[in-house]
Amino acid sequence: MSLIHRRSLLGAAAAAPLLPAAVRAQEAWPSGPVRLICPFAAGGPTDVMARLVADALSAELSQRFIVENRTGSGVVVGTEAVAKAPKDGSTFLYSTVAHSVLRPLFANLSFDPVRDFQPVALVGVIPMLLMVNKEVPAENLRELVQMFQRDPGKYNYGSSGNGGAVHLATELFLHQAGGLKVNHVPYRGSAPAMPDLLNGNLSMMLNVASDGVASVQRGATRGLAISSAKRMPQLPEVPTFQESGLPNYEAYTWHMVFAPAGTPAPVIRRLNQAVNKVMGDERMRRRVDEMTMEPRSDTTPETAAQWLQAEMAKWEPLVRSAGIVPN
Repeated sequence: MSLIHRRSLLGAAAAAPLLPAAVRAQEAWPSGPVRLICPFAAGGPTDVMARLVADALSAELSQRFIVENRTGSGVVVGTEAVAKAPKDGSTFLYSTVAHSVLRPLFANLSFDPVRDFQPVALVGVIPMLLMVNKEVPAENLRELVQMFQRDPGKYNYGSSGNGGAVHLATELFLHQAGGLKVNHVPYRGSAPAMPDLLNGNLSMMLNVASDGVASVQRGATRGLAISSAKRMPQLPEVPTFQESGLPNYEAYTWHMVFAPAGTPAPVIRRLNQAVNKVMGDERMRRRVDEMTMEPRSDTTPETAAQWLQAEMAKWEPLVRSAGIVPN
């Protein structure tokens, strides 16, 4: 081997660690399709959003992202599948606020929701809308609270199921409003509960805004409060909980992408950048606006992890104190 050739090889070896991060990330990325596991049923709001994100990522990264629905035992089955998946960037989890309450809801998990996962990016948040049957005499949140205080245990509220985002958000409202006693009626999803809200079997429902805006707009139900820090452009006349006398109340259904713990950092960074880019695209923003989602396009894996920790600190004590158990 000539001296010049040997020096060329040594120079190339020395330069390898200096390759741009994007190049190293691309080398670490798997060559086949990427699974985005959704632990919710096909056709539901989380699944619909997961598929929008998967399609956008497929175009952005020139790699096929496939949504795979894994349901069962709440969100445990799908989440467990990702915790035990290869750490090569071929499998990710697309989940919601339910991830933050797995520990208090299920005593014998085979995985840890924090230790076994790496948050990649916060996709967006969807506020909750408090609706009442149009025959309920309360015209605002203060009057509704007073109505519940006068007759504890007389009224019913519906949810999409025990331990779900709707149930948690409602229990947080009842707790912060002074420990109101309102009967919980769980359903298998929000859609089956809506007819009972319309016919008066339920007095109240604090539903995901995307599932409730239309009924308020057409006058089938009345919206009394929105759970975000600011009013929704779709319902500008509906005040926030904070405006209505509960200054500390805020609740969302949030969507996040997770990787199995141990996934290479370059892969996580690359996917984080891709999620931020697609969620910042104007066409995507118009699509998610129809779903009342506030997209996030500036999160890092670190800020996503901080969000998760804050949500767990918020919801875990509520689940335990309220004695919430899964369906």
